[in-house]
Formats: sequence, structure tokens, C-alpha cells
Amino acid sequence: MSERKSKVIVVMPAYNAAQTVEKTVADIPENSVDEIILVDDASKDNTVEVAKRLGLTVVEHSENRGYGGNQKTCYTLALEHGADIVVMVHPDYQYDPRLIPYMTGFIEQGICDVVFGNRVRNRRYTLESGMPLYKYISNRALSILENIVLDLNLGECHTGFRAYSRQVLETIPFMQNSEDFVFDSQFLTQAAYFGFNVGDVPVPCRYMPEASQINFLRSTTYGLETLRTLLQFLGQKWGILNLPIYQAQTKTTASED
Repeated sequence: MSERKSKVIVVMPAYNAAQTVEKTVADIPENSVDEIILVDDASKDNTVEVAKRLGLTVVEHSENRGYGGNQKTCYTLALEHGADIVVMVHPDYQYDPRLIPYMTGFIEQGICDVVFGNRVRNRRYTLESGMPLYKYISNRALSILENIVLDLNLGECHTGFRAYSRQVLETIPFMQNSEDFVFDSQFLTQAAYFGFNVGDVPVPCRYMPEASQINFLRSTTYGLETLRTLLQFLGQKWGILNLPIYQAQTKTTASED
């Protein structure tokens, strides 16, 4: 693999990740990133203390803003800190951060603008990794539909392990997105709407008691909100709607140098 030339910043949207953040950080390959920013969403455990001990850049929300709200802070800070490539990895050790150099490599080489970590390589592997059957079924169904609507070919559309080029984050108006879990679905439709190249790489997945998971009710709400987002995308694409989430943001000051 060629020597890295881009500034890579990992962002970790954290909530009650004290038991897993150290293992996640330890698996990030040496010299593959320049900075790790952890945004704590008012955790009730000692996530902040552990993250500071590990030498991470830590920002604390005074109150819980939700998964999407956490990402808004993550990406804003990463851009302010001069990132060329931003990798989001959950600090719950569900995803394998050893894949970071491969994901950033696709972006640095100009092959992709967005890279997803794909947990769904085949049914047997995915279920054996611990993904609940109902989540596997809903993931597959929604991902197939999203691929059709968005003209993509992703193994899955609902991963929490993603890499973005700076241009993506400077174009997509992510501050207009939801502060809940559907933020990710909105971001994917925005990437497709603005014509960015989206790809994925296979990534091992680990389900464990200490890893964060949303329950059946929240999963159902997320699924319905994702369907709503797809309808909004089609409405925007066909000129029926004119939504703020599809209005490209102006370039940041840092990008105008």
C-alpha cells in the first residue's frame, strides 16, 4: 500500500462506551490516522475519562443530542481540524478498525468519495457474528430497496463504519439532517443525490452485550424513517419537492484557501 498523503481523522460518536473504546482504539493500525476525535453524548459511565486517558481529542455534549446530533459535532470538528478524509467508527468495538487504511486508500486514490464497511458478506457469516435475525432481514430488505432507488450496489446501507472525503462533508448539508438514527440514511441519499462515488469493503462484525444496539421498537422506527427518506429523495429528484437537506452547502472557510 502506498504511503498516505492525506490527513485522516477518525471520529467516534460515543455514548456509554467506557467498556469498549480502548479495545477499538487499540485496533486502529499505527500511523493510519492523524487524530481521533471522540464526541461524548452525555454518557452515564466514564467514557470521557477513558478517552482522555487514551489521549483522544474529547468533546462533551452537556445533554444528549442523539446519534445524528453527535455526528454533526464530529464532522464539524473534523473539518475544523483540517481533515482530508474522515472515518466514522463506533467506539463500541462492533466494527473492525483494522480496515481503516483500506477504506481511506480508496478515497485517496480517487476511486471512491464514500466508503462503507459492509458487514453482510453472506447470511451464515452475518448471523453467526450475532446479528439478530430480524435485523438481518430488515437490513437486507432495506438495502436492496435503497440500492434500487439510489442506483447503488452496496452490500449493506446501514453500517456504522464509514469514510468520507472532505469534499463530501463540505457539500452535503448534514446540519439539516435529523439528530436521530435516520441521519445515516439521509446522508446516503444525499451522497447519491450529489453524484458522489459510493463503494464498500467487507468488514468483520462483532455483536456482544457491551456493544451498543437499538431495540426492536427503535429499529422499526428507523426503518420507517428510512422509507420516508427514500420517498423524499424521489420527490426531490423528480422536482416535486425542494428540501433543505438536498441544497448543497457553501464551502467552508478552510476549503477556500
